[in-house]
Amino acid sequence: MNKSVLKIKEKLIEGLLFSCSLLSVFTTGAIIFVLLSETIGFFKEVPIVSFLTDTQWTPLFTEKHFGILPLLSGTVLTTLIAILVAVPLGLISVVYLSEYASRKVRNTVKPMMEILAAVPTVVYGYFALLFITPFLKKFVPGLSGFSSLSAGFVMGIMIIPLVSSLSEDAMHAVPMGLREGAYALGSHKIQVALKIVLPAALSGVTAAIILAISRAIGETMIVAIAAGQQPTLTFNPLVPVETITAYIVQISLGDTPHGTLEYRTIFVCGMTLFILTFMLNVVRFRLKKRFQEIYE
Repeated sequence: MNKSVLKIKEKLIEGLLFSCSLLSVFTTGAIIFVLLSETIGFFKEVPIVSFLTDTQWTPLFTEKHFGILPLLSGTVLTTLIAILVAVPLGLISVVYLSEYASRKVRNTVKPMMEILAAVPTVVYGYFALLFITPFLKKFVPGLSGFSSLSAGFVMGIMIIPLVSSLSEDAMHAVPMGLREGAYALGSHKIQVALKIVLPAALSGVTAAIILAISRAIGETMIVAIAAGQQPTLTFNPLVPVETITAYIVQISLGDTPHGTLEYRTIFVCGMTLFILTFMLNVVRFRLKKRFQEIYE
């Protein structure tokens, strides 16, 4: 009797866990369905060639243009600046924590770095607008009050924990025998860190960087507050730009009538963002899987 009751409980738990898994799959499918249906409706009125090649994005103006290139350039520019900030700082901290710091220092510093990920992004946005931008104006002549430079710089600070934490886990998983063999051959600690451990953990480090890129592409509040909302096709970091996420926030404020072509632009922008992040996450998953196969 007890065995039958136990089996029933196990079946119920198994069914509950399976239902939770299905819920996640259903949610993802529902998101894709909503984005895809509205995107198809958008492309029934706007040619996809014009969407991909037009250099102007003015869906709310009298003379309407629906070229995604200005939003893409703003997104790529801010993301590139963020990566240029986060990757060097993150990797330097990773090398120190993994190869130089004691266990006590590592267990203290690493959680403190990860606190950066817990700060609300709206706080980062105002930090960029009210502190970083005035500070950069002292050294960068011609910097606008809103710019991709300040937004990207603060985004880079925000994603440092993603780069450092995951990369440190990857380097920490490198077998100690590789280090000991290098030391036995007379290598210095910096040589072991940069020429032995880091290349061995390259798959995990690369996966961490790609995850940070995905996080930067999807960031909303920092770019909405500090980058400006001027969809201009430019790669000048000193002028205001608008990213895909910032435009979605602008339209979602409620001023655009539901069901109109202008309203559907947020869905086609969302689909573009979804495709970009999905491709990056596929690459990250493959690199992570390769990393696990090497050291498991």
